[in-house]
Amino acid sequence: MEDNVWRPAHLTLEQMEERRLAAAGLLRQGRFSQAEIARQLGVSRASVSRWAATLAQQGRPGLAARARTGRAPRLDEKAWARLGRLLDRGAMAAGFASERWTLKRIATLIEREFQVHYHLRYLERPLKAHGFSVPRPATQARERDELVIAVWPKRDRVALKKRRAGSTARF
Repeated sequence: MEDNVWRPAHLTLEQMEERRLAAAGLLRQGRFSQAEIARQLGVSRASVSRWAATLAQQGRPGLAARARTGRAPRLDEKAWARLGRLLDRGAMAAGFASERWTLKRIATLIEREFQVHYHLRYLERPLKAHGFSVPRPATQARERDELVIAVWPKRDRVALKKRRAGSTARF
């Protein structure tokens, strides 16, 4: 196998199972060392060694993909799609005073519509995972004075003009 072959950074469960089963086939043939198999498949030698031990103890079924364990998602894909439609209709349609979506408002909407509570600190990750952009307020100084900013270019423009090279004229 060539060294410059593209290898994705993240594989699906099915792709990882396919890679383990390919390693099992190569191990059973006995034509390649574990190090050569590791190079061919783009994995560590330790992984191939672990797969060889599993193959010897449990056979090919031991290398099959297993279901992901852990807590079930709070909202299923159907609920995320519905949330997207609710967000598209706007914040005022959802009963808020303005059209601005904030994490707090989104969390309130989720709790009201789906009876699922998300803490604001942990809502950003599932929103991003489902293709939503997270609202971020524009930062600006509290001392910002819009009137001074509006007048500044007119008042100080003359002082900022560049002088011509060799000119000694003062403004």
